[in-house]
Amino acid sequence: MAMIDEPLYPIAVLIDELKNEDIQLRLNSIRRLSTIARALGEERTRKELIPFLSENNDDDDEVLLAMAEELGVFIPYVGGVEHANVLLPPLETLCTVEETCVRDKAVESLCRIGSQMREKDLVEYFILLVKRLAAGEWFTARVSSCGLFHIAYPSASETLKTELRTIYSQLCQDDMPMVRRAAATNLGKFAATVEPTYLKNDIMSIFEDLTQDDQDSVRLLAVEGCAALGKLLEPQDCVAHILPVIVNFSQNQLYELCEAVGPEPTRSDLVPAYVRLLRDNEAEVRIAAAGKVTKFCRILSPELAIQHILPCVKELSTDSSQHVRSALASVIMGMAPVLGKDATIEQLLPIFLSLLKDEFPDVRLNIISKLDQVNQVIGIDLLSQSLLPAIVELAEDRHWRVRLAIIEYIPLLASQLGVGFFDDKLGALCMQWLKDKVYSIRDAAANNVKRLAEEFGPDWAMQHIIPQVLDMINNPHYLYRMTILHAISLLAPVIGSEITCSKLLPVVVNASKDRVPNIKFNVAKVLQSLIPIVDQSVVEKTIRPCLVELSEDPDVDVRFFANQALQSSDQVMMS
Repeated sequence: MAMIDEPLYPIAVLIDELKNEDIQLRLNSIRRLSTIARALGEERTRKELIPFLSENNDDDDEVLLAMAEELGVFIPYVGGVEHANVLLPPLETLCTVEETCVRDKAVESLCRIGSQMREKDLVEYFILLVKRLAAGEWFTARVSSCGLFHIAYPSASETLKTELRTIYSQLCQDDMPMVRRAAATNLGKFAATVEPTYLKNDIMSIFEDLTQDDQDSVRLLAVEGCAALGKLLEPQDCVAHILPVIVNFSQNQLYELCEAVGPEPTRSDLVPAYVRLLRDNEAEVRIAAAGKVTKFCRILSPELAIQHILPCVKELSTDSSQHVRSALASVIMGMAPVLGKDATIEQLLPIFLSLLKDEFPDVRLNIISKLDQVNQVIGIDLLSQSLLPAIVELAEDRHWRVRLAIIEYIPLLASQLGVGFFDDKLGALCMQWLKDKVYSIRDAAANNVKRLAEEFGPDWAMQHIIPQVLDMINNPHYLYRMTILHAISLLAPVIGSEITCSKLLPVVVNASKDRVPNIKFNVAKVLQSLIPIVDQSVVEKTIRPCLVELSEDPDVDVRFFANQALQSSDQVMMS
């Protein structure tokens, strides 16, 4: 009896679990469909499992969603592409359910299966499925059908293609707004498969109807896809059909359309439209337009950008909305390479300086983070003369994020300014940041000191950084003393064993006598980091005795880190 029952076991278990009241059990069962299909074999999967799934689709949305997802990768389990059509019925049913996410996943799976099906099977099964859904009585079926036309169309005969275009046109005029929305959303994908002749006549007629729909949401979705349509058309058709819609409705598509229509229409039609958006009464529109100003200027010639866009940029730099200024500051530096050196010096530098002094910290931050783009165009000499006073001022900004941005920019500035200029103007600032009230600033300042030592070399560090850093180890506030220990651990690998042993190590050992446990266990950590850098004799004579003393400290954390460092020392000795 067991021999007879065994082949039926997987399908029997599935039926049993799919009828269970526990949704998690039903969900797990659906997610194991591929395992069950392998157990059944290809033929029984086609004849038993798939028909069973087609009949049992009245379940929770979560289970149906999992089923729609599983079926999308089921072609290998039903015997390959020649049998792919057996997967269409259950997915067709899922395309009609009420829950949107289930329908969307079913459409996605149908597209995946359809893209692998043989041409004759597409004609025989897939196109008929699309037509059935498009003619569905319930709107959900018609909504789902809109996402399948681009798969069905290329394989259809001329007669069927004409019929599919007609059906799609009818869906775009459907009584239900949800159907028209779906048709508008998928129009670009369908248009990409349609022949150029019909694209210009049929598809553009559909597009124009959708952009004049009485529902805002339908018009919006149609307009969102217009740039994709514009790229399929010849430039003159694009200007005639797409440009009026863009100018009236959608500034987000302007940039993409410029590339599609070429320089002449861009000059005559799109620049005035963009300028209107930069000067719009609504701050939200100006924010969106300002954020794209560099991208738009890249499409134009420098002369056109200077003539039409730059005056608007000057106005926006003093806009009443801080968010408009912030959006502009995040991209304006990118205009420097577009406009060239002379225009940047004459026109953009004053705007940069104005934004660097803006009262809103995000504006200042956005400018600082992109300074290197300007440097590439105008050179460091001019940049330092023009912007360095503002940078020095921002180094003491009351907003810590602004100070942090400046610190992160310092090593780049140092490498470009050179050691002499750096010592005069910025050296003192770097030491000042080590005593900042905000931990993130002190941490960044310690990293900054290390990067400067890497840039200018150990000799420079020994002369200009290390004496000043070591002086701070006696600061009355323990948090500042901890920052110095952190800076020492970062500097040691850069400056080498000799200076570490002669200058840094004595300071660290002395700090092990500190009264604050946090300092002492940080000393243990620093000593552990110095073990691989210094000679073995120094480890034995200086580091280990200090760690042994710390390992007997009353504080549990100090003992823990000291013992950890001692173990590390033992491992180094053994190796």
